[in-house]
Amino acid sequence: MKRLVLVGSGHAHLSVLRVLACEKPTGIEVVLISPSAYQNYSGMLPGWIAGHYNKLQCQIDLKPLVQAAHVRLVVNSITGMNADLRCVYLAEGKRIEYDLLSLNVGSETDLSWLEIPQENLFPIRPLDNFIEAWPQILSFKQTKSDYRLVVVGGGGAGVELALAAQYAFTRSDANGHVDLVASESGLLFGFANGAQRRIHKILVEAGVSVHYLRAAGTKNGLMLSNGVALIADYIIAATGAKAPIWLKHSKLMLDENEYIAVDEYHRSLSHPNVFAVGDVCSRQDLVMSRSGVHSVHVGPVLGANLLAALKNGQMTIYKPRRYSLYLLACGPRFAVASWGNWSIQGEWVWLERLD
Repeated sequence: MKRLVLVGSGHAHLSVLRVLACEKPTGIEVVLISPSAYQNYSGMLPGWIAGHYNKLQCQIDLKPLVQAAHVRLVVNSITGMNADLRCVYLAEGKRIEYDLLSLNVGSETDLSWLEIPQENLFPIRPLDNFIEAWPQILSFKQTKSDYRLVVVGGGGAGVELALAAQYAFTRSDANGHVDLVASESGLLFGFANGAQRRIHKILVEAGVSVHYLRAAGTKNGLMLSNGVALIADYIIAATGAKAPIWLKHSKLMLDENEYIAVDEYHRSLSHPNVFAVGDVCSRQDLVMSRSGVHSVHVGPVLGANLLAALKNGQMTIYKPRRYSLYLLACGPRFAVASWGNWSIQGEWVWLERLD
């Protein structure tokens, strides 16, 4: 009997579970390794911070999904792997061997510019850690009259978190203030110009101070590239992504940024029995943005390719769409949509975001 190991319970692997439940393949053992029995849905994170949802509403219970797919769930984190030995290593030193492996573990937050005391800094990745930390960040405002939170990162995640946090402060009548450090490249690089203008206006109207400067960490907060010190009680890092450190010793072929190099089937270029999707990998045949949208769309293709690999069948190419639709939450039940060169905003966009 062959063993298929799925590492991570992100969007793509949830689709794989659905494929397995529908196809019911025989002659294979499937193992899902996840740090938790619940998958936190990143798309609802801004709404949870803003107070629109409770934590349970943002979680996907993996237990009924793995039961329907006849998959064994291992609640643990991996600390490394050896592709030559066909095994992954768990946190306490155990290892699980595989015949076929699929990685959907995401990336880590690049903190290279933010060398500050760890207790003040909260990266958004891993998401589970950030969700555990947010109540601490939110409750601190109750003990200080001039509470200041700084979000670093001008991408979609940084914008949504800044607006959600400011809305949470406003709702609770707290004297909290949010700064957003977006760097010289500006807000929402790569998004529609209209979306950038809309978001800038919404940030200003919400009372978020936007700094189009690079920042470096200091003992008391951040030093902006113009020499101005930005005092911060807490800092949320929504900065760029970096590859998980353990990939360096995985024996897999990596690209120049140390992500797993994959082909059009999302199969490792060095080890054809290893597949990878999402932020942990890099397509070598085309340029593809690091967007959660792709993780959603690639899921059914990944499921079909894993079954094809087990049966020596024909695999399917994942062709990313030319444009991705982004729905940016703006604090209250209001959102901005961006698709190619087109953008629009309104309460109805928030409702579409929920769909």
